[in-house]
Amino acid sequence: MTQKAKKESKRAVGTFYEEAAVRYLKDQGYEILCRNFSCRQGEIDIVAREGEYLCFVEVKYRSTEGFGDGLAAVDRKKQQRISRTALYYLTKQGYGMETPCRFDVVGITPKGVKLIKNAFEFRG
Repeated sequence: MTQKAKKESKRAVGTFYEEAAVRYLKDQGYEILCRNFSCRQGEIDIVAREGEYLCFVEVKYRSTEGFGDGLAAVDRKKQQRISRTALYYLTKQGYGMETPCRFDVVGITPKGVKLIKNAFEFRG
């Protein structure tokens, strides 16, 4: 398999599991506002609203649970990237700094979907 084919295959897998995460979040009462928001700072898989909260959601798929749930894959550096991207999103969309926000992670394994609300704090 060529590098290009591997990259396209990985993207297709990512899209498949992001779709599953969107369906799950909608079932949980989230309103999906944006998918795959990207800028120079990074990318956020899903931006959604749940109640008063604006939620920045990272989706992680693991083919086995040997490497832990999705949260284990969202290390400090990834948290910083997501935080900076979220700050840019807030500014670009005209939200004020008083907007209640949180960072959620959807972990998907063969055993099912796990939603971790408020998985980490803002890391600037």
